[in-house]
Amino acid sequence: MQKTTMQETAVSTKKRRTIPQYLGIVARGICMGASDIVPGVSGGTMAFILGIYEELIDSIRTLGQPNFLQAVFKFRIKDIFQILNWEFLLSVAIGIFIAIITLSHALESLLINQPVYLWSFFFGLVLASVVVVSKRIKNWTPTLGGMLLLGAVAAYLLVGLVPVQTPNDWWFLIISGAVASCALILPGISGAFLLVLLGKYQYVLGSVNDVRAGDLNAAFPLVFVAIGAVLGLVTFAQILGWLFRRYHDLTVALLIGLMVGSLRKIWPWKVDLAWLRDAAGNFVLDSEGQKLVIEQANILPDFGSSQFVIAIVLALVGIGVILILDYLAARLETASN
Repeated sequence: MQKTTMQETAVSTKKRRTIPQYLGIVARGICMGASDIVPGVSGGTMAFILGIYEELIDSIRTLGQPNFLQAVFKFRIKDIFQILNWEFLLSVAIGIFIAIITLSHALESLLINQPVYLWSFFFGLVLASVVVVSKRIKNWTPTLGGMLLLGAVAAYLLVGLVPVQTPNDWWFLIISGAVASCALILPGISGAFLLVLLGKYQYVLGSVNDVRAGDLNAAFPLVFVAIGAVLGLVTFAQILGWLFRRYHDLTVALLIGLMVGSLRKIWPWKVDLAWLRDAAGNFVLDSEGQKLVIEQANILPDFGSSQFVIAIVLALVGIGVILILDYLAARLETASN
């Protein structure tokens, strides 16, 4: 009886969707994947904007629930698929994969060759998303305003930190994977940027390149990072899920604050101050052969230049995209209810 009750409870939390609606989830996953490709922009921000954030948290949270773990350990395959919101998670994962495969080269190229234009577009996206998401709180209070301010200050300080030197031991790789994975579902914070702060971006990137070159021994550090990523993702989802149930408006206000603070990182006009170096003092290069910048300062644009005009237009396009996505997300939500 207890087994049946747990299954019924799990199934009742899953939304029944049609094929077109799942294709809509795939499209949202593409938006998340495109955001994750750009350092400083979080896929969690897009999930938040597009109205699937809380379902994503709850779905990941299921992976750490006792009834799901019990079904896994006892190899009850049918129960696993009944409990897990696998259709939703698979749709999001497919979208992210499509974005990484199809858009990564183009976005990386734009980031190198036209950074002001790309950052302007994303600045418009995040700026508009702050306004759109804030509408989810019906009654703003001083307490909620204070929570938003706290999140904004925390994100502002975090994105301005300079990387530190850290060990390459297995336990720190697990910690690094866990911390970076939290950023995957935390709006306003980039997982790749957190790896840079922890001093592990170069090490992980080097391991990936070594594996691509055929050195399978280089996969061992990636295994520890992956273990940490899974543990961090599931654990952090438990915390966020609990916060959403108990303190929904406070949590939303904090997440909005993180998005506001992250605008410091997304500001289009910057000057490079420092670059990442390896233990021998050599510059670390990214996949395009460019030096990896670790410290920048925001500067004012040339207001009379054509670049400024184009950047403003792209920012307005980003704002328009969010308004359209918000409208479509509301339509899809209405159709699914």
